[in-house]
Amino acid sequence: MSTHNYKTLEKFKIHQALYQFIADEVCPGLEIKTDDFFTLLVQILGELEGENQALLNKRNHLQAQIDQWHKDNPVHNPQKYKQFLQEIGYLLPKPAPFSIELDNVDKEISQIAGPQLVVPVSSARFALNAVNARWGSLYDALYGTNAIDYEQYPATKGNNAARINQVINWANTFLDEVVPLASGSYAQIVTVSVTQQALIFTLDNGTTTQLKDSVAFIGMSDQQNALIEHNRLHIELVIDKNTQGIKDILLESAVTTIIDFEDSVATVGSEEKINAYRHFLGLMKRDLQVSFDKGGVEVTRSMNDDKQYLDTSGAHKSLPASSLMLVRNVGHHMFTDLIKNADGDEIPEGILDAMVTVLIALHDIKHLRKNSKQGNIYIVKPKMHGAEEVAFSVKLFAKVESALGLKPNTLKIGIMDEERRTSVNLLACIEAAKKRVIFINTGFLDRTGDEIHTSMYAGAMLPKDQIKQQSWIAAYEALNVKTGLSCGMYENAQIGKGMWAQPDQMHEMLETKIAHLQAGANCAWVPSPTAATLHATHYHQFDVFDKQKQLMKDGDAVDEDALLTIPLMKDKLSTAAIQAELDNNAQSILGYVVRWIDQGIGCSKVKDINHVGLMEDRATLRITSQHIANWLHHQICSEEQVEQSLKAMAIVVDEQNKDDPLYVNMAPNYDGFAFQAALALIHRGKEEANGYTEAVLREYRQKKLKALFT
Repeated sequence: MSTHNYKTLEKFKIHQALYQFIADEVCPGLEIKTDDFFTLLVQILGELEGENQALLNKRNHLQAQIDQWHKDNPVHNPQKYKQFLQEIGYLLPKPAPFSIELDNVDKEISQIAGPQLVVPVSSARFALNAVNARWGSLYDALYGTNAIDYEQYPATKGNNAARINQVINWANTFLDEVVPLASGSYAQIVTVSVTQQALIFTLDNGTTTQLKDSVAFIGMSDQQNALIEHNRLHIELVIDKNTQGIKDILLESAVTTIIDFEDSVATVGSEEKINAYRHFLGLMKRDLQVSFDKGGVEVTRSMNDDKQYLDTSGAHKSLPASSLMLVRNVGHHMFTDLIKNADGDEIPEGILDAMVTVLIALHDIKHLRKNSKQGNIYIVKPKMHGAEEVAFSVKLFAKVESALGLKPNTLKIGIMDEERRTSVNLLACIEAAKKRVIFINTGFLDRTGDEIHTSMYAGAMLPKDQIKQQSWIAAYEALNVKTGLSCGMYENAQIGKGMWAQPDQMHEMLETKIAHLQAGANCAWVPSPTAATLHATHYHQFDVFDKQKQLMKDGDAVDEDALLTIPLMKDKLSTAAIQAELDNNAQSILGYVVRWIDQGIGCSKVKDINHVGLMEDRATLRITSQHIANWLHHQICSEEQVEQSLKAMAIVVDEQNKDDPLYVNMAPNYDGFAFQAALALIHRGKEEANGYTEAVLREYRQKKLKALFT
């Protein structure tokens, strides 16, 4: 970018487009002037950018020591390795027992267990869909997915009566289980009578009945539907005005949504980043709208209004009809040219994110109180390495609060437990943010990607599917729950689990994802609003808070040393197995990278090598590129094999995207920026700090943008 696009303020240069966005769109309505905001921002930058860099330098120093240790100790000794990590300060002593000290946390965080969506802020339509997914139709979710078998009961264009019957049967069985009638079954219901005071069901045998648990009925909606509460979540029975039968079942679904500025977006250009801020502003002001064509009809989508009802005592009340929004800022390692310092260097993007997203959120907490009723701003912070980096985020948040006139601890933090140095020091990380931490969440892909990079010189890694079966994964998932409960997160904060990545495989999700609740997690990520509604059934079928109480009382011990177990290959692989793993990784890299580089899409449903659609973000790219880099280093494969695999898989990916009119084929020339980026991700994998992919992606996306606009 040329220097004439910048405005100088106290030796910092602020991109003119950012300045105008803040001046014209964000500051109006707030008691802060644009120049004052940027003066405060550059003051914080002056105070913290050096410390930010020092923390990144420490990461590199620790990694260099670990690399050298593995080179000097080719025969791995777990006990000596652990002692070494303690000596260099990588593995910290455990803090004395403590409890988190939160106040005024919204009930969606502290009291309600339920599904959580993560949505790229770069797409206004997706963001609105996610936030509006607080309620979803169970009938639609069942009819439109493989939750009901497609082969036996096809989903035809016109409604298929046999499939509809299966949907109703499934839903009736679910209601019989979670909110049973005093007598009979939901399958017997002929009519439903809903008044403010009572919910009466007439059965096909002529008798009437009510809910077995009468207090579950909480009132009548303004649409004269029945509202039921169970396991702290709500169910709405939609009544057909003509037949008085049950027309639909609406479930409270995505209780919380993370508005993501990080792994699911591609915001390389200034316009892309500012547009992401603009979407967040629309969400906080609740005036974001998007129009689009749907079946030849223009549809306009905006945020849902609250659901109004009369409770059983006749009082007018409301229920939220949109998710509580958290915002995920970028990590400490990200930099942006939207502001440059006195040396002309880019500044830490995480500091900019903190100031801008909080400034934007002031529109909610100072004027509306529609998102956080308690006046909090919830910031999920990813890619932090250990307690020092969590403490740095706390320091940053305190400075932002002071700058913008907020009371201490207004900014609450979600800690992504996805880096190895954080997972092995999780208790210390939580203690560093004990007055702010409202969220911890595991992430297998990033955690494994970091494991591979951290242990790059220890030896060749197992194939990815075998890594999933290793003891350290089970210990990682169990310890996340145990640690959170040990320091007071019960009914105070979210203990989360990672994404179900297959949005088309809802039958399989219904069969397996309840395991996250059974492990003690009170929220878990899902890939779509439909998945949120289906996953919500699990929170009615299983009481997570009862499970957490049980775990606090008599939970099993966790082998914490297993967290340091490196998933090294012990047996030699066949040539066919090596090729299959290479092809799997190469196809995964290309399928994601080609959309990121060529179209600026940071998260989408990408077909895998078996043509199964997976919701992918940068975490997938990190683990796959690191895996090939590790195999190259340890000569499990050659550079020629890798390149041939990439070329073969480029043909596969081209074919998978043939119906996308914006798609540009990689084969047969293999000279496009996307293919070059895939090669760079692998060949620079060892050297890229912590195995992150952002630097390579940004470099090649910038080349693509330059080629498009010159």
